[in-house]
Amino acid sequence: MAENSKSKSALPPYRVLDLTGGGCMLGGKLLGDLGADVIKVEPPGGSASRIPPYFNNIADPEKSLFWYANNVNKRGITLNIKDRAGSNIFQALVQTADIILESFEPGYMSGLKLGYSDLCKIKPDIIYASISPFGQEGLKAHYQGSELTAWASGGYMYACGNPDRAPVWISFPQAGFFAGAEAAIGVMTAMFHRWNTGEGQHIDISMQECAVSPNMQLLQTWDVARVEFRRTGGCLVIPNTGVRQYIYFRCKDGYINIMLQGGTEPFLTSSGNLVKWMTEEGMAPEWLQNLDWAEDYNAATLKQEIADRVRASVESFTLTKTKNELYIEGSIKKGILLAPVNNMKDISEDIQLEARVYWKEIEHLSLIPLLPIADRLST
Repeated sequence: MAENSKSKSALPPYRVLDLTGGGCMLGGKLLGDLGADVIKVEPPGGSASRIPPYFNNIADPEKSLFWYANNVNKRGITLNIKDRAGSNIFQALVQTADIILESFEPGYMSGLKLGYSDLCKIKPDIIYASISPFGQEGLKAHYQGSELTAWASGGYMYACGNPDRAPVWISFPQAGFFAGAEAAIGVMTAMFHRWNTGEGQHIDISMQECAVSPNMQLLQTWDVARVEFRRTGGCLVIPNTGVRQYIYFRCKDGYINIMLQGGTEPFLTSSGNLVKWMTEEGMAPEWLQNLDWAEDYNAATLKQEIADRVRASVESFTLTKTKNELYIEGSIKKGILLAPVNNMKDISEDIQLEARVYWKEIEHLSLIPLLPIADRLST
């Protein structure tokens, strides 16, 4: 670590050559955020990852917001690595680089004489990270992959959706982002190894394996209790009884998440505060006011008919209020364990993010000229 000791950032003066596409470009962005000199290499004519959404909805690859978002803190070069001149330039760059990121089909870079074993001859301590759908080896190494196949083969899709319908995938493509993030983590680990040994490494990232990580407790539920997790939709399912505890409720402008549970703290206090609020507004029936949350709504003894009855009563209350009203009055002021299910508009107006000065206006030389002159002056 001595070579980096005087820097205030983690990775200067290290150089990264980023040949990834799609969400995998996040890996280079993260390294750039840490201070590395990241050079984005794209082919003549531009990367296929210059995709919508576009700035001001103008369909121009130069205005791809997806591209800009995932290539922050990177420099760029257009290079055809498939011809001799481009390959020579790339190899010259490798001599100055520390890290290579690529997301081509296994064997593609080796076919161009630019694989890990080839570049090691130029830069013996190079760290080379390859991202592919199923990894560099194995029976499926050369299978084509997609967002759908990543989540399905990784197991997470089995847990997504309603129990009476087929599994669903995560709406916004994220498998590439998981793989890019894992590549950045792998690179940092390999850097630590190089600091101590002087050796480079080839990092093999499988998108299928990355898609296993969000499963969290699902694997342990089987290993420990031999209980197979099943899709639950907008509720929690008690494994030993199958009773569904509802945690998502409709409101005036969308949905609210309420950890409506009993048995122990902090759920007893939270649920009690919710009923008290409903009572103050004349919307808590007598049976709900008298419900024993420690016993009647205890996961070990809860009956489905009680869970259904509580859900209907609580939702009749939440439907009279907006997400913001429930959030401020319920969560912040009354100590109820609830949170709004935010859309993009909600996030842009979130009072906590505003208090943290999360959003900042910035100028971008490629985008500002598209704005009307009045908007440019105000920006």
